[in-house]
Amino acid sequence: MTSKPDRVVLIGVAGDSGCGKSTFLRRLTDLFGEDFVTVICLDDYHSLDRKQRKTTGITALDPRANNFDLMYEQIKALKNGEEINKPIYNHETGLLDPPEIVEPNHIIVIEGLHPLYDERVRNLLDFSVYLDISDEVKIAWKIQRDMAERGHTYEDVLAQINARKPDFEAYIDPQKGFADVVIQVLPTQLIKNDQERKVLRVQMIQRDEVEGFEPAYLF
Repeated sequence: MTSKPDRVVLIGVAGDSGCGKSTFLRRLTDLFGEDFVTVICLDDYHSLDRKQRKTTGITALDPRANNFDLMYEQIKALKNGEEINKPIYNHETGLLDPPEIVEPNHIIVIEGLHPLYDERVRNLLDFSVYLDISDEVKIAWKIQRDMAERGHTYEDVLAQINARKPDFEAYIDPQKGFADVVIQVLPTQLIKNDQERKVLRVQMIQRDEVEGFEPAYLF
């Protein structure tokens, strides 16, 4: 961090796993500068580790697998200019590692499955974005990633997507109703049978009367 901020601007970025949040945030960090932006992944507020989720049958998308009280208290502290001891969820082991100190920064982005789920956290945000990826594109992206990078079979990927769908529809997708901007990524209408989804159609939906946010247009 370059200097202690006079004000912390808090941005929420919501969306399903594998919907491009990391790519979107790399562009945001490039825009403002790495020293100016701190990104917090809300996976760190899992209250159930991977083994506990498997035993109970509760997915990470289910609010019961996440500690919203701690999330709210720590995000509020950062917005008030206070440092926090943030937990760390280790994606390799599926366990919680020792916490790390996070200091307030000029821009703090909270990203993950649930940044707009809890009303208390939602009310702290200065601006919010929901990445709304169509099923066709999401499946194509996940198949490409998981089969190429993780050795999963096509059937395994489809089974995982279908198993997550009820919780996604119940807990994740409704958050787009609270977002200031919804970015939809859809299949192209220009190419027939584009199975790899390399050409995409993007639509941006903006909420009216957001302070300091002028209408923008995508071409």
